[in-house]
Amino acid sequence: MLFLAAAIVVLVLAGWGAYRYMFEVPGTSHQGALPGLTADERALAARLKSHIATIAAKEHNIDTYDELEKAARYIERTLADYGYKTVPQQYTARGKDVRNIEATIEAATPDAETIVVGAHYDSAQGTPGANDNASGTASVLELARLLADLKDKTAKRIRLVLFVNEEPPYFATWDMGSARYARMLAERGERVAAMYSLETMGYYSDKPGSQKYPAPLGALFPDRGDFVSFVGMLGSRQLVQDAMRSFRSHTQFPTVGGVSPGFIPGIAWSDHRSFDREGFQALMITDTAPFRYPHYHEPTDTPDKIDNDRLARVVKGVERVLRDQAK
Repeated sequence: MLFLAAAIVVLVLAGWGAYRYMFEVPGTSHQGALPGLTADERALAARLKSHIATIAAKEHNIDTYDELEKAARYIERTLADYGYKTVPQQYTARGKDVRNIEATIEAATPDAETIVVGAHYDSAQGTPGANDNASGTASVLELARLLADLKDKTAKRIRLVLFVNEEPPYFATWDMGSARYARMLAERGERVAAMYSLETMGYYSDKPGSQKYPAPLGALFPDRGDFVSFVGMLGSRQLVQDAMRSFRSHTQFPTVGGVSPGFIPGIAWSDHRSFDREGFQALMITDTAPFRYPHYHEPTDTPDKIDNDRLARVVKGVERVLRDQAK
């Protein structure tokens, strides 16, 4: 009996320690009504809406190659309009030439560490992909505009990257754009301090029961899909902690976050996976995709489903996080 009691105590303590390691995060999530939108946030919401409408006008992937090219060229034109010189990382997949698209905010010194902010711009087969992932792509484009004043001033460089081929059948293969990009950084020895993957960020609901979770997480978190989530795998705990501390200190918007093993459904379902595999700290910022969004990977994932006002609040919050992290 004493042995059994001791074993139970050890298991309880181990479970409590694992819970604290994975899900205890700094700060307090915002509760209650959201503050009124600022003039900057209203303008940002309009810009995001325009980007999403253009990128997600039609399905865009290798199977609809012309539309994928239209999305890529739109991204390149927009970044050029914002004062950036884009650098393509080109490769061939299924006999088609495709590319990641990079724009860089250089740091004050050439030997600086790197922050990567990325999103995939391809859509899944059969969907225009307004939330997955024109919302993330639009967010990267607007972060490029918002952060342009940091050029040559920060302690860390910021690489803003739009990845091709995140969706199946390329996910978790060598044809996945972020896998190619992360490996390139690793091979040239670039010191990547952090990677932020912006993934499916534009859908929110205040209805009870609107938020689901993979087992066994449902008992731990709220059942309303009104928050943005910061998610990492186990090795990226410090990055998740730092990002949530910064976001919560600056931005009045509900947040949930933590780290979990990559085998938990949803935890590794984005481009941060590629960076984690190269040994870099990486996280995903998301509305939780299929655990909330009823139009995930459906033809109905159209621009009218996006809550651009709340997306603008999140993007402004992420801007503040990046300014903190780049110091």
